[in-house]
Amino acid sequence: MNKAILGKKLGMTQVFSPKGVVIPVTVVETTPNVIVQIKNEDKDGYNALVVAYGEIRENLVNKPRQGVFKKAGVAPKRMLKEFRFDDTSAYTVGQEIKCDIFKDGDKVDAIADSRGRGFTGSLYRWNMKHQDNTHGGYKIHRHQSLGSGPGIGKVFKGKKMAGRYGGTQVTIQNLEVVRVDGERNLILVKGAIPGPRNGVVMLRNAVKAR
Repeated sequence: MNKAILGKKLGMTQVFSPKGVVIPVTVVETTPNVIVQIKNEDKDGYNALVVAYGEIRENLVNKPRQGVFKKAGVAPKRMLKEFRFDDTSAYTVGQEIKCDIFKDGDKVDAIADSRGRGFTGSLYRWNMKHQDNTHGGYKIHRHQSLGSGPGIGKVFKGKKMAGRYGGTQVTIQNLEVVRVDGERNLILVKGAIPGPRNGVVMLRNAVKAR
């Protein structure tokens, strides 16, 4: 069965296994996701669930989205997200997806936007090597060489240079669900998850489970 849920990354902590081993975990708060639309292959060309997540005041939702929520009979939410599934027959419009769809020991993929770092230099952005600090008296130690060889005189397309770093979608595969707390809507995932604190994270069943 296909499973996925949207949540908020609260941060990292650690828990102990039954054998007393310390396990670093990321805590994800998953308030119920509400299904507002079910897409099928006959009408839309693919199978997917459209879910709503996050609290928001109704007057901050534009009219097209208000129509989507009104048609589904669901209170307006902050964001809409599609989950592409092979089979959506187990779901219905208006159904809530809660954290208990996952169990302890499940393998999941975590998808989120990485932390934005703004405009950075090429050394920080691409992990390049800086120039020597001694032996020759370099005046610029973190300057990137742009030369492409004698006689060419141009910069080729795709060259790694300074620019905007971070803020892109990152997927971490095959993470283990250490604990599911249904009362507090929490999922504890082993290891680190992309994105800043309070950022939105999608957890889905691992597509390449090992």
